[in-house]
Amino acid sequence: MNSHVANPRANNIPEMREELKTLAALPSDRPMGLPGIFYTSHEYFKRECATILRNGWHCVGRIDEIPNPGDYLTIQILNEPLLVVRVETGDICAYSNICRHRGMPLAEGDGNANRFACSYHGWVYGLNGSLFRAPRMDNAGFDLEKCRLHTFPLQTWQGFIYISLVANPPEFGKGCENLEKVAAPFESDTFRFVHKAREIWKTNWKCLVENFMDSYHLSVVHPQTLSYTPTRLSNKYLSGYGFTSYCANYPEGKESRSGGARGLSDEERGRSTLFARFPTHLASQAASLLISFSVLPVSPCETEVKWTMSTYGDDVDDDAIAQRISLWEEVNREDREKLELLQVSLNSFHAESGPLAADDYEGTIRDFVNWLAAEDAACSDY
Repeated sequence: MNSHVANPRANNIPEMREELKTLAALPSDRPMGLPGIFYTSHEYFKRECATILRNGWHCVGRIDEIPNPGDYLTIQILNEPLLVVRVETGDICAYSNICRHRGMPLAEGDGNANRFACSYHGWVYGLNGSLFRAPRMDNAGFDLEKCRLHTFPLQTWQGFIYISLVANPPEFGKGCENLEKVAAPFESDTFRFVHKAREIWKTNWKCLVENFMDSYHLSVVHPQTLSYTPTRLSNKYLSGYGFTSYCANYPEGKESRSGGARGLSDEERGRSTLFARFPTHLASQAASLLISFSVLPVSPCETEVKWTMSTYGDDVDDDAIAQRISLWEEVNREDREKLELLQVSLNSFHAESGPLAADDYEGTIRDFVNWLAAEDAACSDY
């Protein structure tokens, strides 16, 4: 007999929405986090996928992952398989990665191609998404010109590629104007891509966003790996409607104060600046190293993570890059283990809303909760 009993509140979406609204309205000196059902409810996850996630701008990678014409990467956001291609003109385009004939995927992984041929029936598409060959198609209603690949809205910012799944997406950058002040001094758009990896984390996507932006856990979970960014030195930084950020400051003399963009201040060289661009892009920007996380929700309890590493010019040599990759793999392992334990316990009837720490440590989580509430309220017709 199955002893698992689901929390009945997890299916009461109107009640959950009202609770989210209440949490966002709390005084700034009395913030509370989300209760467990917001991370475990299948019904609420379905609502998120149809609203705030589908309507958002999602980072899929770095521009120099695909530097040459014909270079491509594939990625899936929600239920949409995407094909991101550098076309002959040098522009980057995002297509639906399914053949217009019977829906077969056209490409897997990353690579370079001068065309995309369906492995099922041999239909062939150009880099511009147009269909130029469909063998043995004698159907009188078939029109080659009308079978081009669906195109998704695409924007680039600071070397990142963002895609929206909706035909009329929200204005890109709205609510993120001050995020320019976070990234621009580091010249993030000039960083050189050196590594990427994909992992499956058995955790809710919101847990991953909150964990990355939570400096409160640094000295507890990463006492050795992130000893150079102790919790006590962290401070909340710039925020806006569509983003939040904090500074993970280095102890005096712990990290090199050289390298990076010429115009950086000593203060900027002496920290890692972490930001979340809602809903699903996370980044840690230091003078010579940029780590980016694309958070790809799969289910209430599973998230795919694509993370990349980029460096400022030749500031970091090959040996140091290998060491940094190893370090971040360990940091990710430490976080993943904690979040996967957390995901199990969040199913408890007693996983209620808890108080958040001071603004410098968890004010970023309050920003995220407030954004979730505002976006949810804007989707009242769903």
